[in-house]
Amino acid sequence: MKKLLSVAGAALLTVLAAVFAFGQPAHAAAGFSVANGRLYDANGTEFVMRGVNHAHTWYPQQTTAFANIKALGANTVRVVLASGDRWPKNSAADVTNVISLCKANRLICVLEVHDTTGYGEQSGAITLDRAVDYWLSIASALQGQEKYVIVNIGNEPYGNQGYATWATDTANAVKRLRAGGLTHTIMVDAPNWGQDWSFTMRDNAASVFAADPQKNTVFSIHMYGVFDTAAEITDYLGRFRTAGLPVVVGEFGFNHSDGNPDEDTILAYSQAHGIGYLGWSWSGNGGGVEYLDMVTNFDPNQLTTWGQRIFNGANGIRATAREASVYAGTSPSPTTSPTTSPTTSPSPTTSPTTAPPPGGCTASYTIVNSWQGGFQGEVKVTAGAAAITGWTAKWTFANGQTVSQSWNATVSGSGSAYTARNVDWNGRLGAGASTSFGFIGSWNGSNPIPAVTCAAS
Repeated sequence: MKKLLSVAGAALLTVLAAVFAFGQPAHAAAGFSVANGRLYDANGTEFVMRGVNHAHTWYPQQTTAFANIKALGANTVRVVLASGDRWPKNSAADVTNVISLCKANRLICVLEVHDTTGYGEQSGAITLDRAVDYWLSIASALQGQEKYVIVNIGNEPYGNQGYATWATDTANAVKRLRAGGLTHTIMVDAPNWGQDWSFTMRDNAASVFAADPQKNTVFSIHMYGVFDTAAEITDYLGRFRTAGLPVVVGEFGFNHSDGNPDEDTILAYSQAHGIGYLGWSWSGNGGGVEYLDMVTNFDPNQLTTWGQRIFNGANGIRATAREASVYAGTSPSPTTSPTTSPTTSPSPTTSPTTAPPPGGCTASYTIVNSWQGGFQGEVKVTAGAAAITGWTAKWTFANGQTVSQSWNATVSGSGSAYTARNVDWNGRLGAGASTSFGFIGSWNGSNPIPAVTCAAS
């Protein structure tokens, strides 16, 4: 299965012109939407997936996994479901319960049908068309949940044989879902057991995107042994960025039977460029890949080496995840670290704001998560009555807090004073529009909320 990626990509370049015609969503989304290669939630706030896969269909009793995944910082969970062809069918009632668990724990649900895995090579695997039959059969569980659910049509829908029809079959599946009334953002997996060593998805993604009447499709690459060098990872993901097509790393690991994926580059490049990632997987792996368990026996207090890396390591979930804005104002579930003693987040957890002058901006500071000695903070920047082209937020800590990591802004400190400036993609804000950046900090004793000032340019 191991194939090396080349840098050839002329076929992709020939379709770039077609992509630019689809820069804005073609409908007023009730839920997630895609524009300019980015994913936005129902509030129009950009959303970057940071989460893990959970094998619900094989472990249906492990419902506490959702709360435990959230407690470790994730904002998304990709849930394994079955159509009833290779594994027992997850009913509409069961899917409704899964969605309710996601919502209760303020997670975005990416739901996928696993029975398609390796079609053309794997005995018993089903077609994408058959997967669409399943989605339409449980449409009652999905409709009305567009703010919280992304539909991943079928997992790794082809093996290493018969994948030449991927583009046609995927486009037809998307169109059938739309004709059946599903308006959700749709995620589509690559062929070649998800790793696209043949570049079939890469070179045909634009035509599949164009086939979606709602222009609301996201592409998912799975990165295992095929992606064992930084050059392969950055070249593959970079071509989607250049094309203005939305891509996520829907599965990846730190090791695999077909080679040793470069997880450090996957995490770093994804964070640097606002690309979502979903690691495989929470717990319950077998067949010789038990090392891909993030926790042992579904116990969040027993993080494995892989679990420590993806949740707590550099560019990992705890440091970079931002909760979907559609959950703002809902009652939170506990988000303290399960490996440390729970602490009470300081009160208040959000700084007050005042109305910005025309052409100016305001900023509000929120403690998203707090644990013994550490916390995750977020600052929301909002433009005033006129559009702005850049912004600078400043604050001063009162009790010796320090910032160690940040994302979606350039943050610098001098003593207790900190300054955050926009990065290249989030400085331009329309009148009244908002963006957010986050950081990991340390504290000792107390962690009061500082006042934040905002200056526009």
